[in-house]
Amino acid sequence: AVRHFGGEVVLHGDTFDEAYAHARELEAARGLTFVHPYDDADVIAGQGTIAVEILHQHPNPIEAIFVPIGGGGLAAGIAAYVKFLRPETKVIGVEPVDAASMKAAIDAGQRVILDRVGLFADGVAVRQAGEQTFPLCRDLLDDVILADTDAMCAAIKDIFEDMRILAEPAGALSLAGLKSYALNNGKRHGALVAIASGANMNFDR
Repeated sequence: AVRHFGGEVVLHGDTFDEAYAHARELEAARGLTFVHPYDDADVIAGQGTIAVEILHQHPNPIEAIFVPIGGGGLAAGIAAYVKFLRPETKVIGVEPVDAASMKAAIDAGQRVILDRVGLFADGVAVRQAGEQTFPLCRDLLDDVILADTDAMCAAIKDIFEDMRILAEPAGALSLAGLKSYALNNGKRHGALVAIASGANMNFDR
């Protein structure tokens, strides 16, 4: 799609951190403008508009919204909006067990750098939570749930069987977290909403 609109595509590295470092090198060498994918106030606010859509489309009570976390921009934006308008609604982040940089940061009380991250859910394989997103997620998220590869695979299968959409692992991550939450919380008051970020679709159960 980028090439279709005349953009130059540069693929580099196997992880976000490798691609990020190379992008900053290109920025410096060629005088380019770098737009951060999550650690930027405008990007966080823009991603928060997903919460606007959710609350408009589902005016009835929502118990919890599950958000995949990579660097934390999506979770920070959604949590900021939801907690302002509906503080009773939980916003729960979901990370892979092998790339849980936000949970590690929240547990430590400061940003930490993971030694390594798994690549199965490459869309959220970030070694360090964002400088701007960390305090927002720390203060606004109700919890961070971890999902393993089996849980993500099961969520991919569920999405395909229910909606005939093939989600990437990072996109199915939030459903994996929702299923874990539902299994441990039998009595609920309101809908559970999972954000399938890879396919840009929201659905509730």
